[in-house]
Amino acid sequence: MSIYVGNLSYEVTEADLTTAFAEYGSVKRVQLPTDRETGRMRGFGFVEMGADSEEAAAIEALDGAEWMGRDLKVNKAKPRENRGGGGGSFGGGNRGGGSFSRNY
Repeated sequence: MSIYVGNLSYEVTEADLTTAFAEYGSVKRVQLPTDRETGRMRGFGFVEMGADSEEAAAIEALDGAEWMGRDLKVNKAKPRENRGGGGGSFGGGNRGGGSFSRNY
């Protein structure tokens, strides 16, 4: 399982997160997603630890804690939703440009 870490400083690095979470156990992996267009950190990340008990200890200790000037949001990561691929229309409406009529 993975831990979601939100409300991160945009200055945080993978090394910073590894150090912070290493106090609660072995850190297997850290991911800090970046914006595709700007390359800037998105303000959240994911941490995988060696055991569920280590993850639970980290969540308990760090959720709501102030770190690098921000109050962290730390919880178990939810599985990623499949957003699907297709295009589609955004709403309906009168596409013909004509006027609406009402029958009263």
